[in-house]
Amino acid sequence: MEIIVGSVILKNDKVLMVKEAKKECYGKWTFPAGHLEENETVFEGAKRETFEETGCEVELKKVFPIFIKRVEDVNRIMIHFLADLLKEGSILDRDEILEAKWIAVGELKKMKEDEFRSYAVAKQIIESLEKGNLYELDMIKDIW
Repeated sequence: MEIIVGSVILKNDKVLMVKEAKKECYGKWTFPAGHLEENETVFEGAKRETFEETGCEVELKKVFPIFIKRVEDVNRIMIHFLADLLKEGSILDRDEILEAKWIAVGELKKMKEDEFRSYAVAKQIIESLEKGNLYELDMIKDIW
């Protein structure tokens, strides 16, 4: 089982998206996200992954519905947070990310399925944004 955490950052009705550089998903758009590291909370992981992929510092505000996706015999639990931009930056790791770009929600809705790393996830996140289907952060409890 893998846990993926990331951020959905809004600014002026646009979402910050990243274009993947990894071989298996080269050129595909996705939200800044990655694997949770050992001894890291989901909150810390989402902020770290966002910073590593975009150079942006964020404050997590809400949590999207959690997705479970099966990829090559591995279950992935995917947790995305709606985040406020605290400090804008630039891509730090060009081996992972080709480009970061602010894309209007309306434009994301018009993009083709093959332009996304995971169209199903992108579609659900956009729908949740539009419907306000988000949850308070305290629905996730860290018990150490």
